[in-house]
Amino acid sequence: MSLAVVRSRAPAAGRAPEVTVEVHLANGLPSFSIVGLPDLEVRESRERVRAALQNCGFDFPVRRITVNLAPADLPKESGRFDLPIALGILAASGQIPAESLLRREFAGELSLTGALRPMRGAFAMACGTARGAAAGDSDAEQPCSTDALAALPAARNAAAAETSRNAPAPAPQLYLPAASAAEAALVPGVDVYGAADLPSLCAHLAGAPDAGLRPVAAPVLDAHGAAPVPDMADVIGQRAGRRALEVAAAGGHHVLLIGPPGAGKSMLAARLPSLLPPMTDDEALDSAALLSASRLGFKPSQWRQRPFRAPHHSSSAAALVGGRNPPQPGEITLAHLGVLFLDELPEFDRVVLETLREPLEAGRITISRAAQQTDFPAACQLIAAMNPCPCGWRGDPGGRCRCTPELATRYLRKLSGPLLDRIDIQLEIPALTPAELSARAASAGEASATIAARVSVARARQLARQGKTNRELNGREVDEACRPDAAGEALLREAGERFGWSARAYYRVLKVARTIADLAGTAMPSAAQIAEAIQYRRAFGSL
Repeated sequence: MSLAVVRSRAPAAGRAPEVTVEVHLANGLPSFSIVGLPDLEVRESRERVRAALQNCGFDFPVRRITVNLAPADLPKESGRFDLPIALGILAASGQIPAESLLRREFAGELSLTGALRPMRGAFAMACGTARGAAAGDSDAEQPCSTDALAALPAARNAAAAETSRNAPAPAPQLYLPAASAAEAALVPGVDVYGAADLPSLCAHLAGAPDAGLRPVAAPVLDAHGAAPVPDMADVIGQRAGRRALEVAAAGGHHVLLIGPPGAGKSMLAARLPSLLPPMTDDEALDSAALLSASRLGFKPSQWRQRPFRAPHHSSSAAALVGGRNPPQPGEITLAHLGVLFLDELPEFDRVVLETLREPLEAGRITISRAAQQTDFPAACQLIAAMNPCPCGWRGDPGGRCRCTPELATRYLRKLSGPLLDRIDIQLEIPALTPAELSARAASAGEASATIAARVSVARARQLARQGKTNRELNGREVDEACRPDAAGEALLREAGERFGWSARAYYRVLKVARTIADLAGTAMPSAAQIAEAIQYRRAFGSL
């Protein structure tokens, strides 16, 4: 046989579209060509595959070899196509049974000795394999979800009914490097096999009884394997800050903390993930697939852990929101369903900060290049921290600030009004006094677990009422779900006129008040809850 077809997948923004590797052997001058929009890493696989086959004792065909990676308009990157290309050559030259490649998917980078190296994107690939089996690959490029995975048994049974009413359809099989198989095994509905090298995999495909390849069991995950999450009980004082983070966690609101150096802004921000509700199955799959396909990679210990990303203020726009060619996700996407922390907010380049405006509002960002457009999810929760002036001591009663009014104003003007409008909670964090620091035990707050329990109840109320968090409500939904009582509406109208709020700021105060009411378990925001929401909007205007 001179033609072989092997199935694989390409990572793309947490998705894994199917790639068909077609290998054709023809007569003519010996050559080895790879077509189908491969990048440099893929083109270099010619040398890796040639050396791996020869060093493993296989015959490398001295013929005209053409490898087509379909679809041709999808850019192919990374060394994951080494394994399917090598298997395609072996099947086309008759060294392994071609039928052994049917209904199986393969990915892995080969060393020159034929060993399989770890690869990124294994989890995302398993999600794509599961969706492909459930939906016939018609929408395998969509994010992995438990709805699609739950439909997998029914889809397999329907396919089996067409061929045999009595024979159950087997689960799809995915073959990966042994070091990458554990994370892929977390995806239900897929039989994941981990191979150490090319010869053992070929022996398994040929039906050798002693090949020893078995489906990898999903790793057992527990709290001991996960990284410890900072606890809110470690925070001394800052009662207002702890309360603001509780409100932010319950409603998914963005937060800006303003205060002098050492006040505890970064300490509070690092503890926001510990207050958020546990990830649902869909959220865990979506987040893990994004991390898996990124250059960070995914570890099983990160399963169901909310991402917390804290890029440095020297980060570029491409690093923050995504870029490069082909498009790669940025920090705002890596923080999807988690927290994006921007410390020293005014030290970021203003142009970089302005790129956050649309994704913070929409929860998605589209990166367009001449030949490709990619849509990345970006539904993260922003928490930012800043000093009130360049030296950090503006308003200090001890008179330590040496900044001129012009210098302080120029510093604050690095943040545009439209960006600040999108931050629901803006709170001043005062410096702790020596008395508060010495009375550490007396000023310690509640533990994160206690606050998180209240947050989960409030979040459940929102999902039952409107199917989304309060931050995600649009204008009409705000009018329906967030309308306050008469006293609260009068107070809100007066505050909007006094402070000159925009329509966006007005509605965001209403959303925060609705979250406060959800924490209290009341049907509609009261005047006291409106007043608390207004206080969360005044900090920046007082500077």
